[in-house]
Amino acid sequence: MTPVFHWDNGLKLTKADLAIDVRRRQPRAFISHAHADHIARHQYALCTPETAALYHFRLGRRPTLEMPYRQPVEWGGLRLTTYPAGHCLGSAMLLAEDGEQSLLYTGDFKLGESATAERAELPRADVLVIESTYGHPDYRLPPREQAVEQLLDEVRKTLEAGAVPVVEAYALGKGQEVTRLLTGAGFPVLQHKHVYETSRVYESLGVDLGQYDRLRGDVAPGSVLVVPPRTPRFDNLAREVRFAVTGWAVGRGAKYRFRVDHAIPLSDHADYEELLEAIGRVAPRKVYCTHGPESFVDRVRDAGFDAHPLGRPSQGRLF
Repeated sequence: MTPVFHWDNGLKLTKADLAIDVRRRQPRAFISHAHADHIARHQYALCTPETAALYHFRLGRRPTLEMPYRQPVEWGGLRLTTYPAGHCLGSAMLLAEDGEQSLLYTGDFKLGESATAERAELPRADVLVIESTYGHPDYRLPPREQAVEQLLDEVRKTLEAGAVPVVEAYALGKGQEVTRLLTGAGFPVLQHKHVYETSRVYESLGVDLGQYDRLRGDVAPGSVLVVPPRTPRFDNLAREVRFAVTGWAVGRGAKYRFRVDHAIPLSDHADYEELLEAIGRVAPRKVYCTHGPESFVDRVRDAGFDAHPLGRPSQGRLF
């Protein structure tokens, strides 16, 4: 039986010779979503229509095959199907089937609700390659509703104190998610130009983000700023209060690590419990864990699964 995938300084589906989220230019590659650490200027890319639009926006027009969710495509001897990943707009899991075995690649994902992305779906598969960023028991996040309430409450208090809330969020994904949460609560939002340009792509794809505009100069009273992480402080603001929105916020001293006033545990990644839940729902024969602590592999084994780390220098080439 031909191995369903192999590792060649990156994950590749063997039969189709299809690279998966490889950051180097490839002849053929699947892109799970349009964050910078998952894309490159490939000769030909497979992705969802939403990811294609964001991919073109970020890297210029590229040849792509668009794969809407749940619509199988025959490719290189495989049946390929995308499923929502819940991470950001267009983010997708990939199910690859060859008639004898199946593999599910999650990419970055989360299981809970999102204001700007379709909720994740997890088909069953023989082999699971799972992104496990928060694969440590310390990273059990509070309920999403609690994190959202904390964000909105602290923003409200900041405005009442006469200061300007400045929320640090990635230009693609978290920036739009936070904007929708804020505008939905009645706060007008001013976005940094990089967040704003990406938001316009979201709007063109039918995602309503509410009342927001581009930050150009003066800040109207009552506005909330949404800017990329590490944006320098603004000279024209008498007082600003900084927020970080990330799952890492549950870690001790997070606000000092991120140099903000408030660290809010609002994440677009699955936390520890969701990772274990996802594995149980897929019910695979083998699990390969990537982008997370190696200790998570041991925890998955303790749960009764044949689990292995993926991408370690010591591991074999074929699986």
